Amino acid sequence: MAWQLLPPCKSTRLLILVLPLILLYASASLPLGGGSNNGTTTGDDLSALLAFKERLSDPLGILAANWTTNVSLCRWMGVSCSRRRPRVVGLRLWDVPLQGELTPHLGNLSFLRVLNLTGTSLTGPIPADLGRLRRLRILGTIPKYLANFTYLTILNLSSNKLEGEIPTGGVFSNITLNSLMGNAGLCGLPRLGFLPCLDKSHSSDSTNGYHCLKFVLPAISVAVVGALAVCLYQMTRKKIKKKPDITAPSGYSLVSYHEIVRATDSFNEDNMLGAGSFGKVFKGRLDDGTVAAIKVLNMQVEQAMRSFDVECQVLRMVRHRNLIRILNICSNMEFKALMLQYMPNGSLETYLHKEGHPPLGFLKTLDIMLDISMAMEHLHYHHSEVVLHCDLKPSNVLFDEDMTAHVADFGIAKLLLGDDNSAVSASMPGTIGYMAPEYAFMGKASRKSDVFSYGIMLLEVFTGKRPTCPMFVGDMSLRKWVAEACPARLGDIVDDRLLQGETLMQKDVLQNNATYLQRSATWPNEGLLLSIFELGLMCCSSSPAERMEINDVVMKLKSIRKDYSTFTRAM
Repeated sequence: MAWQLLPPCKSTRLLILVLPLILLYASASLPLGGGSNNGTTTGDDLSALLAFKERLSDPLGILAANWTTNVSLCRWMGVSCSRRRPRVVGLRLWDVPLQGELTPHLGNLSFLRVLNLTGTSLTGPIPADLGRLRRLRILGTIPKYLANFTYLTILNLSSNKLEGEIPTGGVFSNITLNSLMGNAGLCGLPRLGFLPCLDKSHSSDSTNGYHCLKFVLPAISVAVVGALAVCLYQMTRKKIKKKPDITAPSGYSLVSYHEIVRATDSFNEDNMLGAGSFGKVFKGRLDDGTVAAIKVLNMQVEQAMRSFDVECQVLRMVRHRNLIRILNICSNMEFKALMLQYMPNGSLETYLHKEGHPPLGFLKTLDIMLDISMAMEHLHYHHSEVVLHCDLKPSNVLFDEDMTAHVADFGIAKLLLGDDNSAVSASMPGTIGYMAPEYAFMGKASRKSDVFSYGIMLLEVFTGKRPTCPMFVGDMSLRKWVAEACPARLGDIVDDRLLQGETLMQKDVLQNNATYLQRSATWPNEGLLLSIFELGLMCCSSSPAERMEINDVVMKLKSIRKDYSTFTRAM
């Protein structure tokens, strides 16, 4: 955020007027997510507050009498701490006659959420160190005098707890919704979709008006209720007579911006599930109790608008048990968000590459890849328009509460006609390592480019190696590494964690079978592994013509799954 308050001023008492902007600097100039405690401790909080106290003149001795090390700092006047840990989350010293300058040490109060110094007589500059306070939010109303700052060009007040009327004029003439989002109590500025403020200017007439309104309002209410009843009756009759249009795509309801603010606790960073190039995803509970993944688009990114439209179109059109579902949307000129099915068990990427997760095992991994292939088959062949995902990778495969895989993130998907050889130009690239050569170098996306991405994923999940692993440099790639190891050195490339989980299962089955000890030290049936690796290599061939169709991939995986079941029953 780049903003300037005033030109150089001779007076050093500028801070008396602009003190509330301390909170703007610390809160609004930073991202919605990603706060950290910066390694600070309770001792740092104590040192910061004592430095704040030493820097100020305290004519009435209020802080001198209350802020002593004889008692816990959480019991000091104006200081509030978190209930979960003894860390300072609030500093409220309004109308305390303090004088002097703010100390940069306040930037060490890393858990501070509320700072209220209204009515003090502080002077001097605002320390840049306060910009580290990512949890800090504004409480109260927006000062109207901010509209008078002629040198203030950019102002971002998002993700705070502001309420009341939005000022007009000055910087507020061109302010965007993104700069005000996360403040459910604001009103006015109808061009951005905020509710009108209650008019208090006529309060002096309220006594005279009351006597009239107490007779008029009941009559108006009866008339309105009657009219609504008639309208609803007519609408119900028409709906009963009208046959449903089974060819129309399933719609979804609109959710208000204010409901999203409530659902995400004003886009609280604690609710953020992740962030991408087009926006951020928050976990939120809607007004009807539904828990959703709320994808908030970054309207400053030029391609975010197209991403929103494409994802709405695709997810409205397709329905499959292995595709993520869209629940609702919120859309206006300044703000767009998708409410998606919430996936509590994270992504395939997490299970493959993050520590602390148990191995999925051979069978579960095989079932996941089969589910993904069936989702892609549905996209490629079950609609009049072919849906190309264009960004298939483990981080876009999410798990529900039953660990069922769902393909997600259709932000750069493309639609084309059903010709088997058709392709489409794609202006937005996918992810390095998963893009087919013709997609990466010529921008041509087709069914076969999705199959390439699937093949790379298949090799990744059974080797545990990312296609961007540092070992793949020069001419060496994940595909070449696997190809050189097949069929003689499968044990060198297969993911050890995957086989460990499988070996444990087999030991349980064969604990009384003496022949078990004579079997392979890596895995009893390497033929199944070889079939999987060969399938992955065919899918990610450099030539599109040599790649399999995704429906043939589904059939092959089902065959491997059947062979595995036969093998385990025979053990």
